[in-house]
Amino acid sequence: MDAPHSSEALSPFAGDLHIGNSLSRKKERFEPLNAPYVGMYVCGPTVYSNVHLGNVRTFLTFDVVYRYLSFLGYQVRYVRNITDVGHLTGDSDDGEDKIGKKARLENLEPMEIVQKYTNDFHDVMRVFNMKSPSIEPSATGHIVEQIGMIKAILDRGYAYESNGSVYFNVRKYNEDHDYGALSGRKIDDLLNNTRSLDGQDEKNDPLDFALWKKADASHLMKWPSPWSDGFPGWHLECSVMSTKYLGTQFDIHGGGMDLKFPHHECEIAQNTGATGEAHSVRYWMHGNMLTVNGRKMAKSEGNGFTPEELITGNHALLERGYSPMTVRFFMLQGHYASTLDFSNEALQAAEKGLDRLMSAMAALEGLPTTLDAPNPDVNTAALAKRCSEAMGDDFNTPILISVLFDAVKLVNSIASDRIAIDAGQKAALVQLLNGYVFDVLGLIREDETSGGSEGESGALLDLLVELRGNAKTNRDWGTADAIRDALGALGISIKDSKDGSTWERD
Repeated sequence: MDAPHSSEALSPFAGDLHIGNSLSRKKERFEPLNAPYVGMYVCGPTVYSNVHLGNVRTFLTFDVVYRYLSFLGYQVRYVRNITDVGHLTGDSDDGEDKIGKKARLENLEPMEIVQKYTNDFHDVMRVFNMKSPSIEPSATGHIVEQIGMIKAILDRGYAYESNGSVYFNVRKYNEDHDYGALSGRKIDDLLNNTRSLDGQDEKNDPLDFALWKKADASHLMKWPSPWSDGFPGWHLECSVMSTKYLGTQFDIHGGGMDLKFPHHECEIAQNTGATGEAHSVRYWMHGNMLTVNGRKMAKSEGNGFTPEELITGNHALLERGYSPMTVRFFMLQGHYASTLDFSNEALQAAEKGLDRLMSAMAALEGLPTTLDAPNPDVNTAALAKRCSEAMGDDFNTPILISVLFDAVKLVNSIASDRIAIDAGQKAALVQLLNGYVFDVLGLIREDETSGGSEGESGALLDLLVELRGNAKTNRDWGTADAIRDALGALGISIKDSKDGSTWERD
């Protein structure tokens, strides 16, 4: 199911891909630097808390990009980082390190926090059938390289040391380049909106941002450097890890819309400041936010669902629980660059649509072939062209889904003997639907069994049982009971023993 298809196998139009480039603010034809190889970097999680559904949407966006590029036959190196140091609570140069703060609150070592929430992140990615990246580097694993990039930026005159910290000189950089090219922000406007920050007196200019911060005695995570015992700035890690694994020039950089400024703007400045090569990334892509009643989904707003809450229905805003594939399908019905508003009604509509789609997929192999020659009224090539045109238009999954439902109507008509086809048309239809539904959209059959382990649906059940076990270990009895009850409603019983927990169908 996961094997990539060549573009020629489906349609001669499959390679005509255009991407909405945040830097140019227009759609551009995708032309990799070194085809058939593609380098893609996506900003990963800061692992200090559980993943919420808004985060899931961002990673789903680039899971689909990764899948479609592979589907077209490209060999993609997908790099997605783990931020395990340097991301401060102020999302700037002020506050505590988010991981250090959580470590103090939970009375754990910072690396225990990192491991706990990295495990949670990976669990969630598996629940929603996200592909693993090719490389998943961490900030703490690249301290030496980050110090090296700071030295390069200093050597080019775009940074300065102050009291053991090192800051990027934004105005100096802007004299030679365009700081704000990605976000569209201007230096003077930024200065007028700059807040007064702790440590501001160390900076030559309030616009400057930290490349290295000197750590005080209470700071839990610090490393030796030529300037002080300290830690790298949050923006630096992505510049270092993207260029280390993809080169100083690479194809795609992705992340959430909220990272465009300052995080990605600072990345561009750091990359250019270190190498002298302007705009090291050819295509910048940004996924938009998930909203609830028009407000951004966020823990601080009280409307940020964790995947466990969504699956179990254990949240005040949820009428009931929804399966992972229902949630995935719901998100795919909105274009990644547009906001998507959550509601119970929308999820229930997605559930019905997914059921229709999967019922047709289940009927595919059994479709009758009653003709010896193609039916001229059945044009699978036209369907394939429409699918590739939809995905070629900046990964437009909503349009793709609408085309797939036209294919569903065709499947249902064939299954009910209202339309006749030959064996070649059936094979083309099977290939088309399997390719786009499973390979590209990444949907799986949640109610299908295949052998003793029950295939992917069994893997999802195993993971939910594991999440319940984690909740019990953390004495989160409400979540543990909610998972048990939700599975029970689906006819799944959990059996606990001294050796662990297992599930079985009633």
